[in-house]
Amino acid sequence: MISSIWAMDINWLIGKDNVLPWHYKEDLAFFKKMTEGKTVLMGEATYRSLKGYYKDKPLPYGKIFVANLINTKYPDAECITDVISFIQNFKSDLVVIGGKKIYEITLPYVERLYITHVLNYHEGNVYFTPFELSKYKLIEKKIVPGLIFATYEK
Repeated sequence: MISSIWAMDINWLIGKDNVLPWHYKEDLAFFKKMTEGKTVLMGEATYRSLKGYYKDKPLPYGKIFVANLINTKYPDAECITDVISFIQNFKSDLVVIGGKKIYEITLPYVERLYITHVLNYHEGNVYFTPFELSKYKLIEKKIVPGLIFATYEK
């Protein structure tokens, strides 16, 4: 199954200069729980951002795929230059973890969405492109102060 995970505020904001525009422990814990040890796909900027957070520690994922238009060597990841072909032919579980362009390209192929709805306004410069969330069925919801953790399926 192909899944996608992200957090967004009321205005569909997802980032600020390649970092999260907020810090909610519950959201970080949820992201870790849903991605740790899993096969993940991310863009180059997301990969670099995560490497900045983890410094010298290994990223906590299983197999890592990094989408990049330029075939690049990574010490801990495999480069994907054709995201659509990759996603169409991928036969195992995969979690798409960002950024904006990778979310947009993969959304038509994603079967499950893990969205943390941040119930506040934040400042930033990267917004998720709005889409019809009503095309997905809400299968799980957990509310904590300031956040709603929602799982949707096609």
